Amino acid sequence: MNHKPVLLTHARCITPDRILQDSWLLLADGRIRASGQGSWPEPDICGIAAADCQILDLAGSFLTPGFIDIHTHGAGGSDFMDGTADAWKTIARTHARHGTTALLATTCACLPAELEQVLQVWEQWQTGPDPADPVTAAILGLHLEGPYFAQEQRGAQDPLYIRNPDPAEYRSLIERCPGIRRWSTAPELPGALEFGAYAASRGILVSIAHSNAIYAEVLAALDNGYSLATHLYSGMSGVTRLKGFRRGGVIESALLLDSLDVEIIADGCHLPPELLRLIYKCKGPGHIALITDSMRAAGQDVSTSIMGSLKQGQTVLIRDGVACLPDLSAFAGSIATTDRLLQTLYFMAGISLPDAVAMLTYTPARLLRIQDRKGGLKSGMDADLAVLDQDLQVIQAFVGGRPVIC
Repeated sequence: MNHKPVLLTHARCITPDRILQDSWLLLADGRIRASGQGSWPEPDICGIAAADCQILDLAGSFLTPGFIDIHTHGAGGSDFMDGTADAWKTIARTHARHGTTALLATTCACLPAELEQVLQVWEQWQTGPDPADPVTAAILGLHLEGPYFAQEQRGAQDPLYIRNPDPAEYRSLIERCPGIRRWSTAPELPGALEFGAYAASRGILVSIAHSNAIYAEVLAALDNGYSLATHLYSGMSGVTRLKGFRRGGVIESALLLDSLDVEIIADGCHLPPELLRLIYKCKGPGHIALITDSMRAAGQDVSTSIMGSLKQGQTVLIRDGVACLPDLSAFAGSIATTDRLLQTLYFMAGISLPDAVAMLTYTPARLLRIQDRKGGLKSGMDADLAVLDQDLQVIQAFVGGRPVIC
């Protein structure tokens, strides 16, 4: 469906290296057609006259690429594990209101029947959205978080469903479902290196997660397809001692190794400002992706919720801006939306807006190998955008050039 071109004027565009004042962007046919600073150019530059556009004066608001969340379980009272298209629509619509224009639908360790239901919804999702539905974030694929984890690092994952990699199982899933874009696993488990090599050979982003690995095992993982650390500091080993000798864990390995990218839950709860700054200092914005790891309570004002599916999930408490297990022994995912991540980095950790925005846009796009069309404001890229006020609250978003009802 063709829509009238949109001309965004008087914006402060945030690019990877600076903020461009008094900028304009022309959106047409779902893409960014042209951009510049100052006055709108002559019509023959773009072939579209201003009179033919819907003109939106942003009056100095910030304009960024749409946020990309590569690790979210839910929002708006729904979880991807609920296994219904309506639940997925609710999640994608809720996140879009906060600037997320693309995401990966993330699972958790679960019964095979529950995972099967998720795969079925993904297959239904390929028919495309109903044009009559509200604009939502695009669901780019699936992120399977588990079930191949170390029990000691399970966090809020249900221990009943955690196990070692099963070649028959993962090969069948990968061959059946090309929508699997990412898989998080503990690489020290028996068979986990073979899993990583196979999954990576099929184009899947393989990530170290819920792991007790030591440095040598992380190096082996990098040689066998692993390239990302899932929610750095959460559910992973740090320094341990064997007969008095210290050994680095996943945390130290991720900070040290340039070839290992990381993702972080920058909700202000999972990581304090000093650790956010440490990660930033060690890795730089080009190797850090901000994620919500949000569960169904994101975007809601509730005191209790359920992590995982409504049928098999665990009851969790919402306290001090984060989800916790009832005994308060561990966090149970976040209740953050992507705009909160940006606010945390800028206002709490003191990281520049261009770098913070890059961690929500360009870096996740690179990890998913879609940086040629998403994660930037260049001509020809998808018209996925977020408009923010001075407090970094999202006041408007666009997905494929279509406005989101915020």
